[in-house]
Amino acid sequence: MRATLAIPAVWFLSALLMLGASGVRAHAEDMKLEVQLLWGTNDDQSPDKTHQPVDPDIKKRLKDLPLKWNNYFLVNRKRFDVPPSATKKEPLSEKCSIEVKNLGNDSIEVTQFGKGQQVWKGTQSLPKGKILFLGGKAPNETSWFVILKRIE
Repeated sequence: MRATLAIPAVWFLSALLMLGASGVRAHAEDMKLEVQLLWGTNDDQSPDKTHQPVDPDIKKRLKDLPLKWNNYFLVNRKRFDVPPSATKKEPLSEKCSIEVKNLGNDSIEVTQFGKGQQVWKGTQSLPKGKILFLGGKAPNETSWFVILKRIE
């Protein structure tokens, strides 16, 4: 008699566990990101008057890297959310865009496009407060950088 009472109890507990697990997934949060397009140069000023100097914390991090440029200018900055298991594409300029897929567990897949062509793709862990730096050459001994930061 005990065995027949235990079977419905096991099924009931299993159903509760599955409902609880699905509820956890339903409450997963969007990944909040900030992306910055930067230009690196040894010139003291950018020829584009709309460019701003980069934030001091980003400049310090760039100075800690083995880079040859002395000055960095902000070309564009955007904030956006990526829901769990979703992909979001953000244009940064007429030539540059980035696509981010939220893989869950602080992981993302990033695809960078230059002039409409994929120039880089990779998977990266990006916990809150961490930064991903991408970079490449530009004309006249300058460089561009894409900075992706998890803000929440």
